[in-house]
Amino acid sequence: MKRKVLSALLIAAMTVATVGCGGGSQPTADADASAETEAPAEDAAADDAEAPTEDTAADGTADAASGDLITVGYAQVGAESDWRTANTESFKSTFTEENGYKLIFDDAQQKQENQIKAIRSFIQQEVDYIVVAPVVETGWETVLEEAKEAGIPVILSDRMMDVSDDTLFEAWVGGNFVKEGETCGDWLAKYLEEQGRGEEEINMVTIQGTIGASAQVGRTEGMANKLAEHSNWKMLEMQSGEFTQAKGQEVMESFLKSYDDIDVVICENDNEAFGAIDAIKAAGKTCGPEGDIIVVSFDSVKAAFESMIAGDLNATFECNPLHGPRVAEIIQKLEAGETVDKIQYVDEAYFDTSMDLESILAERAY
Repeated sequence: MKRKVLSALLIAAMTVATVGCGGGSQPTADADASAETEAPAEDAAADDAEAPTEDTAADGTADAASGDLITVGYAQVGAESDWRTANTESFKSTFTEENGYKLIFDDAQQKQENQIKAIRSFIQQEVDYIVVAPVVETGWETVLEEAKEAGIPVILSDRMMDVSDDTLFEAWVGGNFVKEGETCGDWLAKYLEEQGRGEEEINMVTIQGTIGASAQVGRTEGMANKLAEHSNWKMLEMQSGEFTQAKGQEVMESFLKSYDDIDVVICENDNEAFGAIDAIKAAGKTCGPEGDIIVVSFDSVKAAFESMIAGDLNATFECNPLHGPRVAEIIQKLEAGETVDKIQYVDEAYFDTSMDLESILAERAY
């Protein structure tokens, strides 16, 4: 359905039924059901997810009942990690026909050119909204201009775009990556102090994410801010693990061959940490609270809790992947003619081995 016709019908429906939009609080759950139209790209596997917020479901039900669906094209990065799988499922379980949406999903397989093709395909299909989790921050202005000329609002999820004109997108939803990195640095300083190593020279390595991705840029910057506060911390080397377990293991193997005394490994996502742990064990070293090397990571997927419980991982810093309900809330506000905040952070925490991890894991949605 063309956007101008859909908008008129939605406005009429809201006038008659007084259907309201989400109130701006942090959505906490996604539904188990999923019904979407797949683009030709390969689909990602589904993981656990929660149910959608009540406000989103109420609005969607009104649309579905009248037969008018809001079409959303989602250009996802890929399926490189457990976090990404949970993020994909959050969108698939939110943007269902039962909730008043038609989802066209595209897995870019970690390639920006695939995402640009997907966005142009969405424009040709005259979708109502385009959602993008960009592979990298730069190189988007031309295709976003095309979406703007077509009158299709663009919403960014997880990663940011570096554009000269911020009217090219409506809003961004994701984690505060710089803060995540700084929280990691603060935690590490406190942990070393508690271990009686506060004044000791600490040798670190970092397995970075995909270079140029917002999470990589922010987490590296945040940790660098804390590194500057501690003259006894030495960053030996940083290499990209591309947010994958296999590459994380490969990079850690290289670090272990180059440096005899590594005290801390900072992994910019959990999957890289799993690979690093495998490499550390294969080299005859130990890690975790009782081991030779401190390993910390980002995302806080379920497998990270299992790794902490097993004594391999010291801490994980959350990046909440459940963006679907927040994006749906933004769309409903835009449908109602409301303004939305340009930058919308999701709530995040951190977890370490001092906590009751089994209880936390039992209630974990991803």
